[in-house]
Amino acid sequence: MSRIWPWLLIFALALPAASTASVQAPFPRPRQAVLVEREHQVWKTPKRAAEFNDIPHVSARSRCEDTQPPQALTTPDPLLVPAGAGMKVKVSFIVGADGRVHSPLILQSAGPVGDRNVLRTVRTWRYRPATCNGVPTEAEGKIEFSRR
Repeated sequence: MSRIWPWLLIFALALPAASTASVQAPFPRPRQAVLVEREHQVWKTPKRAAEFNDIPHVSARSRCEDTQPPQALTTPDPLLVPAGAGMKVKVSFIVGADGRVHSPLILQSAGPVGDRNVLRTVRTWRYRPATCNGVPTEAEGKIEFSRR
């Protein structure tokens, strides 16, 4: 009987704690509202407009008779945080002859966090490079992201 007594005491103390734990909510309500807002921000895709220009090279002797702009292969949209209704971010970058984005530069800022997300995303983009007479060449790209 003396061996059962400690177990009964432990069981009796643990039972009320377990029954009250199931009544309490796991997260406060305001935190859930923040998470729902962030989820909606992720699913909103920003509008974007892109334009490409040839980069004039001093050493180029012949003019391009047949030019083709870069073609987007992988260009995911960045997450614009915090998502404001009139937020705009403009970025200038070079699409290299290898199809990778080089030297992205913020022209119009959305704040440090937004700029960091946009630059990180733009650096991962891949293109089929622009061509000059069928030869891959560099091209300058400018893109504007906005929430409307």
